[in-house]
Parts: sequence; structure tokens; C-alpha cells
Amino acid sequence: MAGYRHILAAVDLAPGEEDPVLGRAAALARQYGARLSLLHVVEYVPPLDLAYDPVVPVGVDIENQLMDRARAELDRRLGWLGVEGAQAFVEAGSPKRETVRFAQENGVDLIVVGTRGRHGLSLLLGSTANGVLHHAPCDVLAVRIHDEAADSAPGD
Repeated sequence: MAGYRHILAAVDLAPGEEDPVLGRAAALARQYGARLSLLHVVEYVPPLDLAYDPVVPVGVDIENQLMDRARAELDRRLGWLGVEGAQAFVEAGSPKRETVRFAQENGVDLIVVGTRGRHGLSLLLGSTANGVLHHAPCDVLAVRIHDEAADSAPGD
């Protein structure tokens, strides 16, 4: 196997400086000399009231604000990542669908995605990671994201 040429890190922008998905994707990009792309998908669903009317006034463009904030945060993370030529992308829509579409359209040969890996076989992967795994046109690496509250729960 010649290795990977284009690695996609599907980033959820959870708070905190340490991002295991980005760390693993960056390490693999360095190891293989691969191109690295970071992708965050904004999944905005406007809040509805009981009459199914949007609660947010029509003139407020929340989705664009969310996308601008995501771009700024991805750019910040690119700065400390230290992988030459890495690029960040922000899309709107369903995270699993947009991740798979991006991979197909951009010749990605490895997607690195996070999973919180709750207990039980049915909860092995989150819905986004599971959807990407089953529909991706390439290899998928699921990186375990430790949830402090769940990791310290009694009975573990």
C-alpha cells in the first residue's frame, strides 16, 4: 500500500484545545506526506414555536453567522496544527451527507471522524460517524473522543 494522499478530518468544533480527531489526522498526514483538509458542517435547524413559525426574525441570518464563526475557529485550529498546505472548509447541511459528498468530490482516500463510543454495540459509533462509515467512498478511521462525564460514570 502506497499510503494516503488526501486525508479529511471531519471536525465538530467541540470546546477545548485538544482535538483527538485533528491530532490523529495531522499525524497521519505528516506520516504519509498527504494533503489534509478540515471540514466542519453547520447543521442549523431554526427553532420553531408551537405554531411552527420561526422564532428568529426573518431578517436575521443565523446560518451565515454560524458558518462565519466555524470558519474563524477552523482557521485558528489550522494555525496550531502545523501541517503545511492544510485547508479548512465549512459547509451547511447534514454532517454525514456533506462529509461523504466532500470526500467523493475531492478525491479523499481517508476520512478521520470522531466518536464518543457510548456503551453497547448499537452505540458503538455516533450517528454521524456511523453514516459516514456506511456511505464513504474510502477508508474511515473513527477516533474515540473521551467524554469526561461518561468516562467517570459508576459501573465502568
